[in-house]
Amino acid sequence: MSDNESELAPAHRVEPLLDFPDASRLRALTPARVALGRTGVSLPTRAHLDFDRCHAMAREAVHARLETAALANTLRNSAGHDVLCLHSAATDRATYLQRPDLGRMLDEPSEKLITQSAATSPFDLALIVADGLSALAVERHAAPLIEVFLPMVAGWRLAPISIVEQGRVAIGDRIGAMFDAQVAVILIGERPGLSSPDSLGVYITWDPRPGRTDAERNCISNIHAEGLSYAQAAAQLSAILGEARRLRLTGVALKPPALSLPKG
Repeated sequence: MSDNESELAPAHRVEPLLDFPDASRLRALTPARVALGRTGVSLPTRAHLDFDRCHAMAREAVHARLETAALANTLRNSAGHDVLCLHSAATDRATYLQRPDLGRMLDEPSEKLITQSAATSPFDLALIVADGLSALAVERHAAPLIEVFLPMVAGWRLAPISIVEQGRVAIGDRIGAMFDAQVAVILIGERPGLSSPDSLGVYITWDPRPGRTDAERNCISNIHAEGLSYAQAAAQLSAILGEARRLRLTGVALKPPALSLPKG
């Protein structure tokens, strides 16, 4: 055996990827895959299987269907507001994933339903919930966040809450315009990651109408158990809405105010 061969670790030995005593503490500080160790030139079996598990959960979240009726009942009971169950022009999940443009438009029955419900417009705020790329995120976090947030805008004229199946962010522009709302807020499931298949995002658009760009919105993201709490997200959203109303704009021109956020 040569000197070089004698220095190679046996294939069965598991060694830390980061050779320092605080590797375990580092892993405790982040859900990121750090200091996983290695077996020869490969990941240990446990780390590999965990990666496959998280990847499967992310795929499942993307393809899951939102139970709109159950969510609507929850919001009616907890928020005490009218709720509309709507659908985008994407007829099914496969179409939604392949045709993002259809996820930005309402189907004809939804257009008619909003027209019937918008008789008392204008409104200050149109609140929309859409499945996006993670129905799981919406089912877990939308209702609790709305429950914390609504008391912060108690004096605002709120349009019926809209729940949209197979919806993209920009569908809030059409809904907000039909309600003649000053501002549209859409809660939507974010693209799942390997550490967070249930992350919820919030997009805020002043003077919503079709054709608005992402540069004209503000975003609050990473709302889930290991990310931003409901209290923190609601405080950020309330502050951004206050600034948007004062300046009559959102997007890159609006700098969210510095917040002393609640813990937890």
